[in-house]
Amino acid sequence: MSKISFVIPCYRSAKTIEGVVAEIQNTMESIPKYVYDIFLVNDCSPDDTYEVIRALCTKYDNITGISLAKNFGQHAALMAGLRKSDGEIVVCLDDDGQTPANEVGKLLEGIEKGSDVVYASYENKKHSAFRNFGTWMNDIMTRAMLGKPRDLHLTSYFAAKRFVVDSMLRYENCYPYIIGLVLRATRNITNVPVSHRSREVGTSGYTMKKLLGLWFNGFTAFSILPLRIATVTGVTFASAGFVYGIYTIVKKFVNPEVPMGFSSLMAAVVFIGGMLMVMLGLIGEYIGRIYISINSSPQYVIREETNSQNCGHSE
Repeated sequence: MSKISFVIPCYRSAKTIEGVVAEIQNTMESIPKYVYDIFLVNDCSPDDTYEVIRALCTKYDNITGISLAKNFGQHAALMAGLRKSDGEIVVCLDDDGQTPANEVGKLLEGIEKGSDVVYASYENKKHSAFRNFGTWMNDIMTRAMLGKPRDLHLTSYFAAKRFVVDSMLRYENCYPYIIGLVLRATRNITNVPVSHRSREVGTSGYTMKKLLGLWFNGFTAFSILPLRIATVTGVTFASAGFVYGIYTIVKKFVNPEVPMGFSSLMAAVVFIGGMLMVMLGLIGEYIGRIYISINSSPQYVIREETNSQNCGHSE
């Protein structure tokens, strides 16, 4: 009998996580060929999310609660849950009820048909305009930087085989990016259509700052394409400047009366100076992340782990 491990990062979900767990349990009762366990990772939520998780762990013997010492972000919380999981198949989903746990059978069926990873795809997403914009930008970034196929839709609701999860867990640096880790492990990935629900309680925890940080994680941790773009851009502008310099000299010899353009010169200097600063900043971002990784900054720190056996202990 195969085992399924559900991993759910939790943040401000005190009012929703109990419903998500109940839906998982009701759904898995109708798929008796699997056994399952659930890992709820509290990403230092400011509300009483972990108190609710503790109560669930006390009530059910197949639930483990993990509380992080500070807010490390959704992807770090996922890595913490993945590292604790031991199922042959791992299913990751959200804590707000928008990802329908009662349709997990579709993802498991895709795994059974031979896919290494199966992502849910939504015909009508119920996110806010801001979140949809973030998803669109993330899709562009993953296609350009990570080689994601155009017709593959990546979401926070997916199922993966154990060997894919084990490959992801080899990454121990402090900037995890789940999509990059999946694409690095396999390209045998498919989509299955599922419904997407409106958020009933609260608002998304993603801000513009967090989305920008996530995008930076994606292309600085898993791609050197931005550095290559900077190199090509630098060569292009250097060549253009050289050609323009020759043109200016020839024009001055042909027509000495033509004044040298101070405004155009200043515009060129300011533009090229700005490009150089952007490129230096990009290189600095890479170097800074290398420095932090060398200093062994952790992906996450677990403050407490709870299940029905220990009823809560600190690590």
